[in-house]
Amino acid sequence: MCELLGFSSRRRRNVTPLLKKFFSHAERHPHGWGLARFEDASAPQVEKEPVKATESETLRRILDGGVEAQTLLGHIRLATVGTIEYANCHPFSEADNSGRVWTLVHNGTIFSGAALNDYLGVQFGETDSERVLLHFIARVNRQQIRLGRPLYEQERFDVLASAIAALAKGNKLNLILFDGEVMYAHTNFRGTLHFLKDEDSIAFSTQPLSDGEWHPVPFTALVAAKDGRFVREGAPHGNEYIHNPEDYQMVYMNYSRL
Repeated sequence: MCELLGFSSRRRRNVTPLLKKFFSHAERHPHGWGLARFEDASAPQVEKEPVKATESETLRRILDGGVEAQTLLGHIRLATVGTIEYANCHPFSEADNSGRVWTLVHNGTIFSGAALNDYLGVQFGETDSERVLLHFIARVNRQQIRLGRPLYEQERFDVLASAIAALAKGNKLNLILFDGEVMYAHTNFRGTLHFLKDEDSIAFSTQPLSDGEWHPVPFTALVAAKDGRFVREGAPHGNEYIHNPEDYQMVYMNYSRL
């Protein structure tokens, strides 16, 4: 299982200790690491490698230099779908037809993914996670075409909540997504996504990363944070994923035939 990290704050903060703790978990997630920072919402700074985070000279230099950020996403990969190469490392970024850039980190597996098959021939890498992002953007684009304008914040939330509720049925769908303004988080696998809130920031993580009071992210409900505060929570869709080893055997067999 991969691990996710998201950070949203009202102001720039020193996040180096948080990142060091997060990336130290790479001994159990050795197939790649990624970090996205958002100094400019139109052009996120994404650094990633298909190597174990604890063995990366690039990541060591980043952490040794200290990291201050207002918004960031992090990922360490344990591969289930896709080979161990740069194109399959998270985060993934893509622009919608209004120019808004969306960036995703995902911890999950799509077992029943007919809705994502259209993107097999257009994605850059091989992962179902990248196809999830392309699917979300396609849903956003369809709504923007229908309305003839970019979506407002509430409308973007509603499109995502609907897409996630449908895709979560039968699938493990833990994710953190940033659209240049708003950070979204979702989990449908119990005990695998948490948040820590203080006076001006929110951190999301697969596992608690400090001694603070971490709480479970609302279950099977999309939540949204902006500038370090929660701004929206959707209704629970109820599509919980229950771990089943046979699901993964089928994924491996299907992937071997691609």
